[in-house]
Amino acid sequence: MGFVGEFKEFAMKGNVLDMAVGIIIGAAFVSIVNSLVKDIIMPPIGYIMGGINFGDLFVSLDGKTYASLAEAQAAAAPTINYGLFINSIINFLIVALAIFVLIRQVNALKKKPAPPAPNTKECPFCKESIPLAAVKCAHCTSDLS
Repeated sequence: MGFVGEFKEFAMKGNVLDMAVGIIIGAAFVSIVNSLVKDIIMPPIGYIMGGINFGDLFVSLDGKTYASLAEAQAAAAPTINYGLFINSIINFLIVALAIFVLIRQVNALKKKPAPPAPNTKECPFCKESIPLAAVKCAHCTSDLS
């Protein structure tokens, strides 16, 4: 089997296909989380904190004052965009929480059921396995009562 054949066999394995699907779904999930943070979570937090737009929180490194991050970027000013960093931290926490919940549920589904209760016991005389309800050992004929 040549290189192409080996690669085809590798690419068609279930784990590789599952991983590819997971990456695609993960990328879509990240865009949803980004929108959730930017459009749903941060506006009320900014409103509660006095009308702060976290996307506009920055420090200009050139010593000049700019009204917004967009204005500073238009002037090509070097900036530290700590508001965008705060948004990224919140994105990460939401994604991490979602992954934790997902893995926790998958692990709960994977738990094996408890083994059934034993239906045999050991004879105290010959140490052979006998039914729980036995009153006489079938192997050594000892009375068990």
